[in-house]
Amino acid sequence: MGQSNYKGALQKPIGSGFNAVSTANDVISGIDLTGKIAIVTGGYAGIGLETTRTFAQAGAKVIVPARDASKAKKNLEGIANVELETMDLMNPESIDAFAARFVESGRPLHLLVNNAGIMWVPLRRDSRGYESQLATNHLGHFQLTARLWTALKRANGARVINVSSFGHQISPFNFDDPNFDGRDYETLAAYGQSKTANNLFAVEFDIRGKEFNVRSYSLHPGSVHGTDLGREAPIELFQQMGSHDADGKIFPEFAEKLKTNPQGAATTVWCATSPLLKDIGGVYCEDADVAVLDNGDIKHVFDEPSSLCGVQPYSLDETGAKKLWKLSEDMTGITFSVG
Repeated sequence: MGQSNYKGALQKPIGSGFNAVSTANDVISGIDLTGKIAIVTGGYAGIGLETTRTFAQAGAKVIVPARDASKAKKNLEGIANVELETMDLMNPESIDAFAARFVESGRPLHLLVNNAGIMWVPLRRDSRGYESQLATNHLGHFQLTARLWTALKRANGARVINVSSFGHQISPFNFDDPNFDGRDYETLAAYGQSKTANNLFAVEFDIRGKEFNVRSYSLHPGSVHGTDLGREAPIELFQQMGSHDADGKIFPEFAEKLKTNPQGAATTVWCATSPLLKDIGGVYCEDADVAVLDNGDIKHVFDEPSSLCGVQPYSLDETGAKKLWKLSEDMTGITFSVG
């Protein structure tokens, strides 16, 4: 069934022909999604909205489960082939209800894009006491994927895309205290471990799912201007990064280095549709190609977004991936038996 990507064994660019400035429209060119069904979480804002629009224009039926239905309805207005649903990734019952409605419809699911995410938020916990970035960015998507497994198998050729981030480099997964019960809360560390979890989930799920023709990928969309991701972040954080002035306005010269939403969605769309990935799975991608493995030889400069590249081996580690799978089952109360 091919090689796994444990330890980044497959982490090398494959010559996609695309790059950092390629757009979602560029990578979808010539690809027909007529008859395909996609689910895009958070598919009504930022790069998620661009992903929804791109899939729909290529002929797919796109289901967008939304926590903020009124905002979603407004943002999705005028886009054909879209169904709006309700779901809150912080609410396990909501996830189960949405997934059950879809599975009971008898439809196959060809593309699942686990795109929704939060970042730079104060310490919050869900009803189970779980830290909100872990609950939203990983555990909610783990539960959703598990509940949709029957529909993914039904497609006989499905892909599951986890929108991760370069932010995974901030922190490995803390198995000893994932919910910050016994340590001071650091919002970026919490974000980092949730994105590491996205990568570990993708590499492990691909191993388990490929026997059933279900492949999985994770990706860094790039540093994108105009998303909702930093909406709760104090302006001081941006100023410390050197991206904003004393009045809280982004420096024009910095903004020019950032991707647009169509460019930010390109890697998601490429992972979901590229024929070059037909026999490759479990890889972490960026700039619409497979990313390089970061063995400490890449110089990252935070005011140079193009240098924020590469994937940490710890986020593709076999032991960590299997351990996270078991922990995720325990934390969600779900036995995700891929079979």
